Formats: sequence, C-alpha cells, structure tokens
Amino acid sequence: MTIWLSAGMLFTFSAIAFILYRWGNIRCIGVTPVKTFTFIAILFTSGLDAGLIMFPLTEFSIYANISKHPEYSFTNPLSIEFGFWAFLIWGIYFLTCFYFCVIEPKVKFFELPLIKLINNVIIIGTCAFTAYLLLINLPWYMPEVGDGKSIIGSFYLVVFFVITTAVYSSTDIRYVRLLSLASTWLFIVLIVFMWSRAFFFADSGIGEFFTTLALLGSYFNHIHEFALPMNAYHEFYLYWWFAWSIMIGQFTARFVGGLRTYQVLAAMLFLPAIPIAIWFAVLYYYSLNGIETTGFYNIAMAIVGITFVINSLDSLIRLYTDNLNLGVARVGRLKYFVGNVVALSLLTLLFKFDFLKIQWIGAVVIGLFFTCLAYILFMKLAHVSKISSSPIENKLDFNKINLM
Repeated sequence: MTIWLSAGMLFTFSAIAFILYRWGNIRCIGVTPVKTFTFIAILFTSGLDAGLIMFPLTEFSIYANISKHPEYSFTNPLSIEFGFWAFLIWGIYFLTCFYFCVIEPKVKFFELPLIKLINNVIIIGTCAFTAYLLLINLPWYMPEVGDGKSIIGSFYLVVFFVITTAVYSSTDIRYVRLLSLASTWLFIVLIVFMWSRAFFFADSGIGEFFTTLALLGSYFNHIHEFALPMNAYHEFYLYWWFAWSIMIGQFTARFVGGLRTYQVLAAMLFLPAIPIAIWFAVLYYYSLNGIETTGFYNIAMAIVGITFVINSLDSLIRLYTDNLNLGVARVGRLKYFVGNVVALSLLTLLFKFDFLKIQWIGAVVIGLFFTCLAYILFMKLAHVSKISSSPIENKLDFNKINLM
C-alpha cells in the first residue's frame, strides 16, 4: 500500500506542474460561478470535517513522543499536525478541481457507466466514514455525557441527527451555500473565542501566541518530509485525502468564479492554511500548557465539528444523488430522505465494526487517477491538447452574472 500511495503522490505533483505549465494562466469558470470568498468558504467547509476540530488535541502528545515515534523527530508536533492537514496536500484538491472545471467537460471520463458507479460508491463510502469519525471522537469531547471512553446510545443519536440534517440540507443548493458560509464564520468565532481565553483573559501574553505560531516555520523548512508517507499513520491521512479528492474536486469545480489557474492553486494552498495554522497554534498552546478544555469549551468544539460534518455531508450527498440521477425531483422528497438516511447509517456502522477502511477507498481513487490518465492518452489526447479555456457555456454564464 505504501508504494501505491507514493506513486499517487508523485503523480499528483507531476500533474500539477504540467497543468501550471500548460494552462497556468487561463480563467477557471465553473457551471455555477460564485464570488471568491464564497468559493473559498465552500472549499474550506466541504473539504474538511470534524477531524480538523477534534483530532489535534488527541494527537499532539503522540507526535511529541519521539522515543516511540522517531520519524517525527525532525520537527515539532505543531508542524506535524499542520503538515497532515494543510498546505501541500491541498494540491490534491486543486488537481481534481481544475480537472473537473476545465478537462472533464472535454474528456467525460467520469460519465462512463462503470467509472460513474465506482465514483459514487466512493462518495457514499466516504460520507459514511465522515459520520463514523464523528461517532468515535464524541466520547473524548463530550465526556460529561458518558465515561469519556465508550460510545453510548446518545452518541449514535447525535450522529443520526447529523445524517438526517445533512440529507435534508442537501435537498436545496441554497442550504449548501448558506451552511458553508455559516460554518466558516462559526469556525472563525471559535478560533477567536479559544484564542481570547488563552492569550487575552489569562496570564499569557499575546506575544506567546506568535511564538507558538512561529513554530510552523519548521514545516516549511521540512516540507519535503510530507510529500511521501513517513509512517502508517501518515499513510492513513494521505489515503483519507485521496478518498475525498475526486468528490471535492467535482463539487467545488462548479463554483470557481473566474480565477486564473495559478490563482486557484494559490488560493487552495494558502487561504485554508491561514485559519488552520491559527487554530492549531491555539490548540497546541493549550496542549503545551495543560489548559483544560473540559465542559463548555469541549462542547463548543464539538458543536463546530458537528456543523462541519453536516456541511461536508450535505455537499457530498447532493453530489452523488445528482450523479446517479436520484435527486428530489426524480424520486420524491420522502424516498430521497429515507433512502439516503438508511444507506449512510448502515455504512457508518460498517466502518464502526471494521468492515470498511478509508485506506481502501483512497487506493481505489488513486487507481482512478491512473486510469483517467491512460484514457486521456489513448482516447482523448487530441481533445485535451486543444483545451485553451473553460467550457464556453460556463464563460457565457459567468459574463451574464458579471453584467447583472
């Protein structure tokens, strides 16, 4: 699995370099272009889930234990966490976003019946994995509800509520957009709240925050260490990112609003990295100084994490139901709602009982990457060679919007 993952990462970096060389200055316009801030909000909240909120405080101590994990000794735990979540690996999302925005309309690889089926199975499975991650992390963040270790009935009810809410939200694209913006602002409020508690209302000085944040410089000094898997846990993260990549690219490509290719890449690498860096620096300071987060603070993080999950799921539910032509207009609201809730609930339980693994899904996605490349080279090379802009119909819609 390591060799397969490494091949996928090397392919991704090579493809990005080629895209910048060949199409670096064209305008990327999706079928539903939006303003840049809205696009970034959709990208950020659709491309991340509760793990961003819930994982760091449980992982810093692992990365600090270099006697058990010497592979982490080249940098500090904050940089490791940041490297697993931000900057370089967002290039995977850029690759798929650009592909679906500019290349797929000419190639139509994902419209092939078998590929469409595989892709939608991937999307549904990853949706369920997202709900599963929320389920297994709730005991740590809501210990007041249980014993802090076991998954109890209340946590299953929370996840069921998340799934049903996400399915309902997915019935209208307006809910998806509004929830993306709301999730972004809610996350910003959480950052400000947690930051203020540590550096404004406590004995700590604001300078200590910047000292902590400066530790991230080590990530950029050792960025090459994150390009390929360093151990099994890093493999898990990278496969997780690959599992998300096709569906996030397919979804976010709809909303690109006229940025040039290099600007899309810069936006995807840098803009999500800023709030992630600030958030992780705040949490790392909490971890280093033993600042308790029990009670209200853990619940606040859990609420934001739950909102992230709802936002991620509704985007992806809408995506796979559109792909399979199983939207509300065709099957009816009741069948749509019940069918999606039942399917996602059952698949979440399969992850819980270890019948499914996200690494398997990520491996299949890498296989689709290579299969798509082969399809282009042998079947669609002439079409791709002639690409010089986004699809003309998208450009016309974009011009109409800008004239209004």
